[in-house]
Amino acid sequence: MPEKTPKISLIIPAYNEADAIGQVLAEIPESVSEIIVVNNGSTDATPLAAAAAGATVLTENQKGYGHACLKGLEYIAQQETQPDIVVFLDGDYSDYPEELTKIIAPILTEGYDMVIGARVKELREPGSMTPQQIFGNALACWLMKIMFAAKYTDLGPFRAIRYASLLSLHMQDTTYGWTVEMQLKALRNHLKYKEVAVRYKKRIGISKVSGTVKGTIFAGVKILGWIFKYSFK
Repeated sequence: MPEKTPKISLIIPAYNEADAIGQVLAEIPESVSEIIVVNNGSTDATPLAAAAAGATVLTENQKGYGHACLKGLEYIAQQETQPDIVVFLDGDYSDYPEELTKIIAPILTEGYDMVIGARVKELREPGSMTPQQIFGNALACWLMKIMFAAKYTDLGPFRAIRYASLLSLHMQDTTYGWTVEMQLKALRNHLKYKEVAVRYKKRIGISKVSGTVKGTIFAGVKILGWIFKYSFK
């Protein structure tokens, strides 16, 4: 009896990514069952560009990365058939969408529950991550290592997780703490996880997080807040 083809749903939060989203969608592997672009209050043609490229477009006007991700999950929960794997990818074209195949492979063939795309230095385009991003990632991962014996090296947003495992995490962060919340709860729930090295390039447009002082500070506070919150549990 032939093996069942896994259903893979891809969620892409997008805020003013009209110049990038079409290129992102064009390079997504055909193995993805449904591409869900969550328009997070864009003032440009992001939803039109995403729809023209064949994506399912949802609207979440409450600003925040987590709000957009939760909207995508709310949509998935209402479908007649739920996915086996959910993948998260940014809409700014900084990742290489074709590497989705590499990210889901450990789940399909090695029994992992969650895989993080790690933006390792050797595969990063110079200038693709700001100094504050690099420092913040290193600090957060170091804290998780000493507090929880975690083996993370990055909080990369390009990631895949079994849908059933994702539901068990009861995700709730609505802003920039989404990625670290998932990684902390994966530790608490004893999920089998690993990182795979991925390439990373300069994004199209200005980052809404690291591109502003306010965004950088807010993201840092949220990430560290989740880590210290869990250190007291």
